Amino acid sequence: MSSEQREALDTLFRTGPLEIGGDHLKQREVFTRMLTSRPLPDDVVLAPRELGGVPVLEISIDGVAADDTLLWFHGGFYVLGSARTSAALAANLARRTGMRVISVDYRLAPEHPHPAALDDALAVYGALLDEAGGGFGRVAGDWAKGAVVGESAGAGLAAALLVAARDQGLPMPAAGVLFSPYADLTLSGPSMTGKANVDPSFTAEAVAVRARDYVGTADAAHPLISPVFAELRGLPPLLIQAGSHEVLLDDAVRLAARAARDDVAVTLDVTPGVPHLFQAFAGVLDEGETALRRAADFLTGSFASKAAR
Repeated sequence: MSSEQREALDTLFRTGPLEIGGDHLKQREVFTRMLTSRPLPDDVVLAPRELGGVPVLEISIDGVAADDTLLWFHGGFYVLGSARTSAALAANLARRTGMRVISVDYRLAPEHPHPAALDDALAVYGALLDEAGGGFGRVAGDWAKGAVVGESAGAGLAAALLVAARDQGLPMPAAGVLFSPYADLTLSGPSMTGKANVDPSFTAEAVAVRARDYVGTADAAHPLISPVFAELRGLPPLLIQAGSHEVLLDDAVRLAARAARDDVAVTLDVTPGVPHLFQAFAGVLDEGETALRRAADFLTGSFASKAAR
């Protein structure tokens, strides 16, 4: 059955209306329609807020008193998407962990190139740390009741946030979960070409268009733009998930290798035969369901371990 599911998903991506390298304003509309067309479950509660001067969307499950927080960053190559476009995946993980999600509506390129998204991420992170002030949720100087989660570009942003927060001496969260990270905007990973024939969603040429939008006049190899080149020592435990059928595969593999080299507890979880951000299709893809279950187990275990210290 899994083979049939994967073929159906592959066909959906290859024949869909989204053109990642197309006009960014038009593609924003297409991206939003694609990811918000299906209604969320009735018990998912969306509450717009502002933290640190940045708009966020608080996502929770009705009736669940969540003490722990997942700080979430949506995907879309820093050009597309919003907190709302990732709400279904975020709510799915919130439900499995009994946690709330704070999803950040960071500013998008090309109108706002780097470092706008990172500045917004840091502002929200600082505001959440302030909320946890007075010792609540903090253990030995760390944010024991928070984790950072990102998908695609949001995963790259989450990694950059952790590096920047560490460099500023800010408390670290309990964990980081990075779904299909877009973490090398130099596009130097071998999978950019090696996986071109099996990736149903993206091409190197289209990704390059979006990379230029975000990088602007900066250096694409800067570690806060491309965390595969960052020093990762001191980061919290990381779970990095990817599918073997995506051109960004080597972003995940190299980021995990970098973390391991820098003595970060890291789990690299590559699922064979599935595309970019397959976890978002857990309802129709067995591999997505299994991967989300592993992510939930990782988060609950990380929170328990942090609280026990």
